[in-house]
Amino acid sequence: MSHQGKIELKPPLQYSHGVTFTEKMSQIKNPSDGTITVGCPKEIKNQENRVALTPGGTLQLIRHGVKVIVESGAGEGAAYSDAEYAKAGATILSNAAKVFEIADLIVKVKEPQRSEIKMLREGQMLFTYLHLAADKELTESLLKTGVTGIAYETVQVGTRLPLLEPMSEVAGRMSVMIGAYYLAKHAGGRGTLLGGVPGVLPGRVTILGGGTCGTNAAKVATGIGADTTVMEISSERMTWLDTAMPAARTRYSSESALIEELPQTDLLVGAVLVPGRKAPKLVTREMLGLMREGTVLVDIAVDQGGCIETTRATTHEDPVYTDEGVIHYCVANMPGAYARTSTQALTSVTLPYLQLLATNRLEAACSVAPEIMGGINCHNGMLSSREVAEAHGLEWSEPF
Repeated sequence: MSHQGKIELKPPLQYSHGVTFTEKMSQIKNPSDGTITVGCPKEIKNQENRVALTPGGTLQLIRHGVKVIVESGAGEGAAYSDAEYAKAGATILSNAAKVFEIADLIVKVKEPQRSEIKMLREGQMLFTYLHLAADKELTESLLKTGVTGIAYETVQVGTRLPLLEPMSEVAGRMSVMIGAYYLAKHAGGRGTLLGGVPGVLPGRVTILGGGTCGTNAAKVATGIGADTTVMEISSERMTWLDTAMPAARTRYSSESALIEELPQTDLLVGAVLVPGRKAPKLVTREMLGLMREGTVLVDIAVDQGGCIETTRATTHEDPVYTDEGVIHYCVANMPGAYARTSTQALTSVTLPYLQLLATNRLEAACSVAPEIMGGINCHNGMLSSREVAEAHGLEWSEPF
């Protein structure tokens, strides 16, 4: 019998002395004096339809004395109209240049593109996913702007990455859905139905990493009846997975274990994350050659460089390529495919931090929520992340 209903998969964020994040945010007593302006531009990365601020979030910020400006059309990809933002109290501007020029705090979903970097300025704050450890050019470009870049993916409370978790959940669940599709013969795959049918064994799914991504991938894989193995190195996490998800097997991740698993794998899901760092390459080209022709891999870690040697970033418009006979799906913004769900999930966790940053000086915000310090990747032209600095061989220093 499954124990999933009895286990709290994602408990509330807790600080020392058992204080929850919600309780901590309720202690904020200093509303904005109305001088801070939050700007939300339209995402311009290929096929990125999410938006960093909803009309509901806009209304909440304005009620706390924050001015909000939104680029026209910013919410269209997630089915939010300009009229909804205007009704919430936002000022709608015709183009991104005006948003970047006026706003003190820019809130986005994806890392700034080249045209956006040119519009950033010293003293401005940028709150978004950055993934700098995988992109030296972007890192150096941001440093030249003097902007304070706060990355969602490196805000950490204990072992939790609260601003990354919702998108990891979406991408994890998507990975098996997408992999199952590309295994179909008409999509170029081997022709294996992951769930099998009576009298026919199910397909085999191997998941690298048992964190949030891996757990959600395993949830979908076991849900459709696939033979599922989660490769992990944490004995504590494997124990938890065995209890929470008895339909999935766990196995200690090592090169020799992978060499045994890959020849039998129909769908390989890369779900490895080392916070702030490039993903380790767990599967080499030679190892990938052990997989059968027409099998599929989905590398969710592509934002951090990927955990498979043959990974290179793709887009929703051209999502797959074949290497060593294996179909690779390596879209760098997977959750963008389900833009409304992803937007709602993302903004539900980013909004409290956005409100905190918009109603307090940066130092004060960090004193209320110390994890914001870990999110500051660059500040006043200097790197503020040890992990990013080590990835690129650059110097770094604490922001203050």
